Amino acid sequence: MNARQAAERWRETWERGWRAHEPTQIVALYAEDAYFQSHPFRDAQTPRGYIQPTLAGEESAECDFGEPIVDGNRAAVEWSAETKLKDGGTEKLAGVSLLRFDDAGLVIEQRDFWASA
Repeated sequence: MNARQAAERWRETWERGWRAHEPTQIVALYAEDAYFQSHPFRDAQTPRGYIQPTLAGEESAECDFGEPIVDGNRAAVEWSAETKLKDGGTEKLAGVSLLRFDDAGLVIEQRDFWASA
């Protein structure tokens, strides 16, 4: 799978999985030893360690993902979301995910940069 196909699959799977709060499909996008940093000022963690509890804390999410910008085995994908949290709070987020893929199309590195309103 080439990087453009992998980036499109990543975008579509994240958008569908986040809206449905189904982490299994999203987690399957990542290599077993993938580097995952959800924000520049947070420690890296496993994709599963971030994705499952984050989605579990949300009641609903409306999200949009932009067209991936691809160069070699890397991609950048802009995204935005409005989430309603189970504790009654809300979040409005906008960010970009910087991705690197292996030859099988799995994410081996993800660094997210985002802000909240």
